[in-house]
Amino acid sequence: MNKVASQHFGEIELNHGRDHNIAARHELAGQTLELDLNINAHDHFDEAAMHKVDYRLRFLPELVDEVRDMIAIELEQEGTSPQEYLRFHSNALKAEHLQKVFGVSDKSELTSAVFLKALKLGHVGIYPGQPERYFVLDFTLGQHFTDEVLVASADEDGVVDDEIVWES
Repeated sequence: MNKVASQHFGEIELNHGRDHNIAARHELAGQTLELDLNINAHDHFDEAAMHKVDYRLRFLPELVDEVRDMIAIELEQEGTSPQEYLRFHSNALKAEHLQKVFGVSDKSELTSAVFLKALKLGHVGIYPGQPERYFVLDFTLGQHFTDEVLVASADEDGVVDDEIVWES
């Protein structure tokens, strides 16, 4: 069996012929997030593909900044997933969650900027066999608060899809 070393995932078996999901933890901007490398049995996954994953992860901070900018823009537009996500999670919000999740003491202080600051990248799915959805980024307000996420995708070149969706 051929194996290759990855700076993010450790030693990875190549040419395995079956589905693999390899999990790792990664620190980004002081926050720990989960990385999942998803390799399907039929994917051509070799040493070059693993190196590409590690290389692309070097640009994750820029990708996250781009998605955050998109979310900020969509918060100002009616009917977008980020705006609906904020509206849903701010309705019937308990005082303890205001402080714990958003860092404010009054609901009137829950602005788009406060929401964006509270929204964290919690998970990145990497799909090397799907060039159009190479990265899938899940943003959350915290597992202790909600299991719903805002999801953005980027292709293998780091180009973010223009649709951000709300998923459970």
